[in-house]
Amino acid sequence: MSELAEALANLEEDKVKELIKKELEGSNGALSILDELRKGMDIVGTRYKKGEYFLSELIVSGEIFKESMQTIEPALKQSAPPGKMPKVVIGTVKGDIHNIGKDIVATLLKGAGFEVYDLGIDVPPQAFVDKLVETKAGVLGMSGLLTPSFDSMKATVEAVKEAGLRDKVKIIIGGGVVTKLVQTHTGADAFTDDALEGVEAIKRFTKG
Repeated sequence: MSELAEALANLEEDKVKELIKKELEGSNGALSILDELRKGMDIVGTRYKKGEYFLSELIVSGEIFKESMQTIEPALKQSAPPGKMPKVVIGTVKGDIHNIGKDIVATLLKGAGFEVYDLGIDVPPQAFVDKLVETKAGVLGMSGLLTPSFDSMKATVEAVKEAGLRDKVKIIIGGGVVTKLVQTHTGADAFTDDALEGVEAIKRFTKG
């Protein structure tokens, strides 16, 4: 376990800030830092499942993670390709408030030069549709970590169809519990349980 991952797992906010600053000034790039932060959050999740951490620790770790993302985002953007990239609407679906995976994907997309509209958590189908209409985005990314999220994802895909946008918008779903079966159930174009793979899928969607 890296020092940064351990500091985040132990909820040492000041140490996390110090280590990120040190790594950004050194040889470690923003993607490497992001990976260490993700590992730290994985440890937090494990401790929560074991009963070693409770909701308060989850909230604190999430805030430290979010602040860390804001710190490394400019460094990710520096490596973004030139030219304007397509627009992406992203959010955690209605009935789910998990945001870590979504936040990682949003940060990576911004770093890759995409114009990202993050609607946050517990997002109803119509809110996704309204933002797609407003921004004319060509990609919709939906996240969820709870099995009831599947029906929310399906309802959102149906709402996109009803709005006459389905042939103009590629839809990807993500989360630790999504599978090919869930993709088929929801009517999405792709699924992922890995942030980096999700970003690569969106890049493929928008090529050409």
